[in-house]
Order: sequence, then C-alpha cells, then structure tokens
Amino acid sequence: MTGGAMDPLPTAPGAAAAEAEADEEADPPAADSPVPPVSEPRAPDAGRMQVPPGNPLLLSLTLQELLARDAVQVELVPEKKGLFLKHVEYEVSSQRFKSCVYRRYNDFVVFHETLLHKFPYRMVPALPPKRMLGADREFIEARRRALKRFINLVARHPPFSEDAILKLFLSFSGPDVQSKLKESAQCVGDEFMNCKLAARAKDFLPADIQTQFAMSRELIRNIYNSFHKLRDRAERMVSRAIDNAADLLIFGKELSALGSDTTPLPSWASLSSSTWGSLKQALKGLSVEFALLADKAAQQGKQEENDVVEKLNLFLDLLQSYKDLCERHEKGVLHKHQRALHKYSLMKRQMMSAAVQSREPESVEQLESRIVEESVIQTMELRNHYSLYCLHQETQLVHAYLPLTSHILGAFVNSQVQGHKEMSKVWNDLQPKLRCLFVGPHGAPAPPRPPQDGPSAH
Repeated sequence: MTGGAMDPLPTAPGAAAAEAEADEEADPPAADSPVPPVSEPRAPDAGRMQVPPGNPLLLSLTLQELLARDAVQVELVPEKKGLFLKHVEYEVSSQRFKSCVYRRYNDFVVFHETLLHKFPYRMVPALPPKRMLGADREFIEARRRALKRFINLVARHPPFSEDAILKLFLSFSGPDVQSKLKESAQCVGDEFMNCKLAARAKDFLPADIQTQFAMSRELIRNIYNSFHKLRDRAERMVSRAIDNAADLLIFGKELSALGSDTTPLPSWASLSSSTWGSLKQALKGLSVEFALLADKAAQQGKQEENDVVEKLNLFLDLLQSYKDLCERHEKGVLHKHQRALHKYSLMKRQMMSAAVQSREPESVEQLESRIVEESVIQTMELRNHYSLYCLHQETQLVHAYLPLTSHILGAFVNSQVQGHKEMSKVWNDLQPKLRCLFVGPHGAPAPPRPPQDGPSAH
C-alpha cells in the first residue's frame, strides 16, 4: 500500500462524509448532561462540525478504501528473560503513521479495554487468549497472527481510525503506554456522549429497523457458519501440503540412504553386483529432486496459510465481533432500557395508588426521584436508538468486507495452479534420471515400461 492510506477517503453525498461527522468526538460533557447540545463547539477542527446533508447513517466505503486506511505489521522480537518468565514482545509498525513501536500482550489488553469503554456500540474484535505456562512456539506464532488481525481490523475501522487512542497505541514510544491509554480514557465518556448526532439517531433510522436487524443478524450468522467450515477445510489442506512436503523429504533421504549403503553383497549374489551398484548410484542422486519437491510443497502450504487461511480468519474475526456486538446490544442497552422502564412503571403505580388513597402530595424528594427516573429512561431510549444506529452502520461495514471472498478464492486458485505447475516441472525433470534404474537382460539400461490397463495379448 502507498502513503495514500493517510489521506481521507473519497466521500459520496450524504454517505461517508456524513459518517465522519457522526463519529466526531467533542469535549467531555458535564456529568449531569449525558447528551451534549448539538451546537456545542469542538476544537481544533471546527470546520468539520457542520452536519452534512443527507443521511449520515449510510456508508459508502469499499473494501479497497478500507484496506488502504492502514497496513500494520506485527512481528515477534527475540524473547527477553524476566525474573521468572520469558516475556514475548512484538514490533508493531504502521504504514499510515510511519511508526514502529514495541508492545507486549498486556498493552494490547489495555488498548482493547479502552476501545470497549469508548466504543461499546461498535465491533471491537476479540483478543487471542493469554499465554499459558509452557506455551510453545506454535501457540506464540498463532497469537502473533491473531494480534495482527486484531490491530488491522481496528486500524481500518472508520470511527476507530479517527480516534486519538489508535494513534497513541501505534506511535507512542514512551516507557509506559498502558498508563497513557488509561489517562486518555479518564474523564471521557463513550461515543454516545461525544457524538453530535447521538440525540437524533432515531431520526435517521428506518421504520423497520428491528426487522432489518433480525434479518441481518440471521444472515451474518449463516455467513459465519459457512466461512468457519471453509476455514477448517483450508487449514486441513495446508496441513496436508506441509505433511506432503515432510514425506517427500523423508522419501528422498531414504532413497539416498539406500544408495549409500556399504554392506557387502554375499557370495551367491556376486553375479548381480554390477546391477546393484548401478541402482545404488542412481538412487543416491534422487534425493536432490525429492528435496526440491518437498520445498515446493512446503512453499505452497505456507503461501496458502498466509493468503487463504489468514484472510479467512480475518473475516471470521470481523463476523465474530459483529455477533458479540449484537449480544452486547441485547444484554446491555436493551436490557437496561427494559429494566429502567419496569422500575419507572412501578413508581407510577405507587404514585397512582397514593393519589387514590388521598395521601399527601409528593414530597420534594419524590419529585426529584421522579425527574431522575424519567431522565434515566430518556437517556436509555436515546442510547437504544444510538445502539441501533451503530448496528446499522456496522452491518454495512461487514458487507463492505464481503468482496474479500473473491480475493481469498483468487489466492487459493493461483496458489494451486502455480504449485502444481512448479512441482510438475520437477517431476518431469526427474523422469529421465529413472532410466538407469531399469536394467535390460544384458545389464544395459532399459526405458521403463508404461503400466498396462489389462492383461497382455498372446
């Protein structure tokens, strides 16, 4: 990718430009006012505070534009011995910020927690599991790949990519990035409290948003299940390619060992000594070609692991983060909203009962409690609408990644074609060297006879 990843993506009327406005952060509001007024100013770029025309709910991002936002590499650095355990460190380099920093797994954990705090209504990819005692190189490599997928999905996510914490994580080279991340999250509300359009999210939602949400959730669940099976099969094919490479290498080594055998022939086999010597000499030289075949098979397996399996895992990570977001919506905002409504209905019934029994008018404390409860319900309703607003946008983002399927299939087909082509060449080069293995009746080399399909005619 080029340096163009740092430039803002081209926008369409009422689409991507509106999304940029919807995700702008404002100064933290006061504690008693969770939803800031629309006219509240924000520094330093006041020019972007104007609400663009059209519906900001709609996105117009292509897969190419998402991939061009950044390309982040995560590589292992040599292990450093700690007091009790060895600590794994990662070199994280960003093409967009032209930065290279060193991070440990716990730095990713704090960064992940900060993202969930600031963006509870967005797809925050999950982190790979913590290192267990006795973790081997295979586990460490798998976790490195997972961390790379995580940070690239975050770096290409529209709201995340414009937030200061991403730049902090990818470019801060100080001694304690975790403290910096925690400081950035202090006294700062989540995206709902800082988004200018949060209070009006309902105005942009379609009337059948609940139906659309249910349909989208079912569709993405089905896509996830299919891609999960595709990933499993792709992993098996890669595993077979690697096993095939190992078998070819061992096969060649055994032929070489057979040709290098120095055990003397017994006297009764002396008549065949010249034949056996010719065969041994031929077998000894075949290990080179089999080693080359093994190398070709291993290269094909490695290429498909990087270009096919990893891309499938990337998309699965995205789909899983969408499923997690749906659960947060139902168990979080929606549940809290229903609980607040239930609590308020109980209060209303108590007030009506008191009125029927001609009790004294409600006290100041009761009035204040009622106002607070109504405010809580209003805020929860606004959050529920904003959560649906974000879900609608995240659904569009998932669909923007769907063309990745063609990239995966193209990489798989190209790898198979190239791999078979290269291995076929080696097999063809190997065939002439087999002629000396077939000895005629007078000890002269004879060409191999092709296999017959049926019994010979007499």
